[in-house]
Amino acid sequence: MIGLGTLTNVALIVVGGIIGMLGGRLFTPGLQDTLMKATGVSVLFVGLAGALSGMLSVEDGSLASSGSMMIVASFALGSLVGELVDLDRRFEGLGEWLKRKTGSEGDNRFVDGFVSASLTVCIGAMAIVGSIQDGIAGDWSTLALKGALDCLIVCVMTASLGRGCIFSALPVGVFQGSITLLARLVQPLMTTAALANLSLVGSILIFCVGVNLIWGKLFKPANMLPAVIVAVALAFL
Repeated sequence: MIGLGTLTNVALIVVGGIIGMLGGRLFTPGLQDTLMKATGVSVLFVGLAGALSGMLSVEDGSLASSGSMMIVASFALGSLVGELVDLDRRFEGLGEWLKRKTGSEGDNRFVDGFVSASLTVCIGAMAIVGSIQDGIAGDWSTLALKGALDCLIVCVMTASLGRGCIFSALPVGVFQGSITLLARLVQPLMTTAALANLSLVGSILIFCVGVNLIWGKLFKPANMLPAVIVAVALAFL
């Protein structure tokens, strides 16, 4: 069944969020703060590991790096577009709307939880590759694996940031569902080089989310999202 992968991914995010929300109620504010920083460190190193694996390679017995110019160009152009459109404000606006519609006005962390969790589970090559596989061959195994990982991530994030994290299932459903429906159109664009660029830039964005979880809002990862599109485009130059 085409689309089953996204449905499975969304369901696992919701399950992880509910478990995290129930568990988070047992924690004191001090424990929740500690858990949030622990989550931030984990997300930070997930992003760092992905970025380094994409940049570093062994050539003739020595360590070499690549992709630096692509990263600079992608983030410079992408962040410029993101700032002009102000995706961060729009993302937060969606979070505020969900906050009102779900009766969560008293939850001061709702919007931060929604934005942080959404950016963490939406960005990445697995989402695109898995959605294309699902749309063309009905193979939902990659998205099922991603869903299991997202379940764990959202569970921990919900325990520290609140139930806003659960609603990250919505952008995941829209994003992956759209790619699944347009899979045959998107597939030719996802060359090996394009996926490598996307994975590298996406990992750096996840790193930025981790930094924000630990040190407060130093970055606006939502405004950097167009960098992913620029990175894919640069693969064809």
